[in-house]
Amino acid sequence: MVDAIKFKDGGTVAPDLGWAQAVLQSHYGISADLSELPGEYDLNFAVEQSGIRTHVLKVMRADCEYGLVELQCQALEWVRRVDPSVPVASVARTLGGDAIAKAPTSQGEERLVWLITALPGTLYAAVRPQTPSLAGQVGEALARLGRALESFSHPSLVRPSKWDLKAAGWILEHPQAIPDPTRRALITRIGQRFVGHLKDRIEALTHYPIHNDLNDYNLLIEGQTPDDFRVSGLLDFGDMMPGPRVCDIAIGAAYAILDQDRPVEILAAFVAGYHRAWPLSEAELALVFPLLLTRLAVSVTNSGLGKLARPHDAYVTVSERGAWNFLDDSDRYPEEWVLVQLRQACGLPGHPAGAAVDRFLADRSTLLHPILAVDLRGAAVLDISIGGSASPDDPNRFEMASLDRHVQRALSQAPAALGRYAEPRLIYTEPAFARHLATGPVRRTVHVGLDVFMAAGTAVHAPLEALVVDVSYRAAPLDYGGVVTLEHRTDDGTPFYTLYGHLARSVTQTLKAGQSLAKGVVFAHIGTPADNGAWPPHLHLQLGLTTLGRGSDWPGVADADDLDSWLALYPNPARLLGLDEATVDGRPRPDAERSAERKARFARNLKLSYARPLTAVRGWKHFLYDQWGREYLDCYNNVPQVGHCHPRLVRVLAEQARLLNTNSRYLQEAHLEYGHALAARFPAPLEVVFLVNSGSEANELALRLARACTGQRDTLVLEDGYHGNTNAAIAISHYKFAGPGGTGPEPWVHVAPLPDGYRGRYRTGDLGTLYADTVKERLAHIAASGRRPAAFICETYPSVGGQIVLPPGYLSQVYTAVRAAGGVCIADEVQTGFGRLGQHFWGYQSQGVVPDIVVLGKPIGNGHPIGAVVTTRRIADAFANGMEFFSTFGGSTSACAVGLEVLRIVDDEAIPERAARVGAALRMELETLAQDHPLIGDIRGSGLFMGVELVKDRAARTPATDETAYLVERLRDHRVLIGTEGRDNNVLKIRPPLSFDAGAAERFVTCLRRVLRERPLQA
Repeated sequence: MVDAIKFKDGGTVAPDLGWAQAVLQSHYGISADLSELPGEYDLNFAVEQSGIRTHVLKVMRADCEYGLVELQCQALEWVRRVDPSVPVASVARTLGGDAIAKAPTSQGEERLVWLITALPGTLYAAVRPQTPSLAGQVGEALARLGRALESFSHPSLVRPSKWDLKAAGWILEHPQAIPDPTRRALITRIGQRFVGHLKDRIEALTHYPIHNDLNDYNLLIEGQTPDDFRVSGLLDFGDMMPGPRVCDIAIGAAYAILDQDRPVEILAAFVAGYHRAWPLSEAELALVFPLLLTRLAVSVTNSGLGKLARPHDAYVTVSERGAWNFLDDSDRYPEEWVLVQLRQACGLPGHPAGAAVDRFLADRSTLLHPILAVDLRGAAVLDISIGGSASPDDPNRFEMASLDRHVQRALSQAPAALGRYAEPRLIYTEPAFARHLATGPVRRTVHVGLDVFMAAGTAVHAPLEALVVDVSYRAAPLDYGGVVTLEHRTDDGTPFYTLYGHLARSVTQTLKAGQSLAKGVVFAHIGTPADNGAWPPHLHLQLGLTTLGRGSDWPGVADADDLDSWLALYPNPARLLGLDEATVDGRPRPDAERSAERKARFARNLKLSYARPLTAVRGWKHFLYDQWGREYLDCYNNVPQVGHCHPRLVRVLAEQARLLNTNSRYLQEAHLEYGHALAARFPAPLEVVFLVNSGSEANELALRLARACTGQRDTLVLEDGYHGNTNAAIAISHYKFAGPGGTGPEPWVHVAPLPDGYRGRYRTGDLGTLYADTVKERLAHIAASGRRPAAFICETYPSVGGQIVLPPGYLSQVYTAVRAAGGVCIADEVQTGFGRLGQHFWGYQSQGVVPDIVVLGKPIGNGHPIGAVVTTRRIADAFANGMEFFSTFGGSTSACAVGLEVLRIVDDEAIPERAARVGAALRMELETLAQDHPLIGDIRGSGLFMGVELVKDRAARTPATDETAYLVERLRDHRVLIGTEGRDNNVLKIRPPLSFDAGAAERFVTCLRRVLRERPLQA
């Protein structure tokens, strides 16, 4: 024994593991290594035998009552007997057969000691990702535990506790625990609501023995990937007491939502899991969220008191930050909306009034008074969706003039124009529509009302008898201007509401809250842009089952990820206007439907990226937008070299298309100007330009040039090289002919090893020479056959091979040897040219060489179909052997206009300098990540051409193919798009549009860091 032991409730010296080991030996006959586990009051020791955790020794505080420990022991034994599938520990008996022992200290105290078996798994708090599916499993496990305990009883169940949620009103007695006045007011409101509105409701529910503390440190999870995560342990029954089930749910869910980007989604999954195992009543569902807030208020108040009493004990604030993060933001989650999410997750109708209101409007649709004195069945239906013509060019900047022109065109041919319900739009660019997460911005995009564009001053009539709920004027730009909310009743008295926005300001003088309106009465007029928020004159009509208690402050635009719940609260108001709902429903068709149609129409080997394919509708700079307006960071589409939909290119292409787009058989200034500008980017003797439609066609032409010049056919290529999809391009692409479905090399193709200094044949020494010698060996083989080579071709930074950086001196030695043997040297610059590398405009420059032929493709037209071959006059003349060269739209007028503008943008926006700057900063961040994540084996590249190779073992360099696939899919979940390269698909290819900036790099690294911390990627 030792003189004293420091327990969480006070003491004089640090815990002594020797004392605990002695207790374990004397009472249980177990000799083991011990280590302390966290806890609020008592001591918990992990017991390890031969390196395996077998038990947990629990040493109770000095004043702990015997009955409390007995309660826990009996509860565990009860659960294991009633439902062995519930993962709880078993109680180990002492040598004398007791569940509880008494261990004395030298000071004469007796500490209660008990031992339980260890359960497998990792604490939920440490598991990443914490998915909705996992939250559902936790909810289900809690329900099964609750059902097992349903008939359990023990005298010590009933006792006072600060963690008794039924008695949460105590937080009102300790305002000193929350120093910040704003936060103190929030906790006071939650406490007062509990006392005034919740306490009696929960007391009226059936009480059961509940766990009462299923926090993220009282849960164990097994499994290596999210698909096989499962609950393996429910721990710590020390806070058990009688209470309604909903208290147990609110407590468990309160911890499950902490630090989640989409906490309500997690909450709904948790509750749905519970409901599956032990169905909940509607009264219980309605209490979940307010009691969750109450539990968080209790938690932060307790933490505040703990900090005052024990300022250096980290355990007392273990959940405080996450709890405050949610509480501070809780106004974002209206209670009625959260309840809809819970109901829908449990398979119930979103709102109890929905069916009644739907039936009422269906029955009365022909008896409603027209809201507007015009037959809207003849109205034009506008397309303001993400891909519509009225959608803004810049998704971050809305130009009202564009929408106004669109509306005026429609009104010139119809009495009114309709903006659709549930239509995703990019016109909501004000800061109020966005929120910023660590992983990037999330924007509300989906319109949940109907717009009717008509002349200002048009009268607005009440469709039914109504009570005015709210009248206000909202003066902010792009707000409602005049807005009115009316309440109506169904035949059985169910209330529902209609909102009318963008009204004339005078409505605030003619209408007041509480006023009754007769059916058909004119109560407002459509406002002018001067008083309707600056919009083209129109009525925004919204049907609601609730006002959320906010008068007219309804959400008129929703986040697409929460759309089902918002549409349940705000149904389609078409019938109020005498319209068919389907006619004005703006929802895009589902991805699954589109994917099935694609599979039916196109070949099976036309691949899609990602397990959940992305429907890309818009592009801007280094972002893509899906059909719902969700923004994705594009980290690997190098074809839009200067950024998706660069406005200068859009303008140039439109202007040229308006004038002429034809082939190169005619003399054209655009053709000449682009040819001169492109040739000027190359050193002598590269001066002759051929313009074609693609990189594949360019490589095909390059082979023809080489053969015409040399009279030979043999071609040297590199392993894992890729040069296009024509027959000849595939023949020289090892990635294709040696890959799945390939038929091997043609007799005239000779493959040299990929000069990969990380995982290739040679990894140390003079790599340039070692790998160049392998090419010389192939040249010798050709010579031994009595032939000479036609060409050597390689990507100057092999991309498909894994974003490879050629070793210094490699190309200079290879080019010298190839030319000495009579061949020509072809540089494939499709992936690397035009400043992507930062310090070099072309990849070959990094090797200090000048090729004989340079091949350019996709990026030179920013996605417009254009490719080019640049070569010497000698080679071009040899090709002019009498056979005409012609590519119908190679060098078309529009292609040349676009290509020339790309060159100008590269210069005007200093793209090489930005690529160098951003790439260097990104590389530093990746190297920092690599220090903490051994999965990152190698980082290579230059500028914004970079590869990150992932390996299972750095020493063995075993490719982490599965882990890379997982990472790519999880980044897509975070709305970051990245692809893979390399023979084993274990290299992240970072080749974004060159608009990529510091903010984009930071967002990428933030998301990458988050995913790398997830369990499937941990060693």
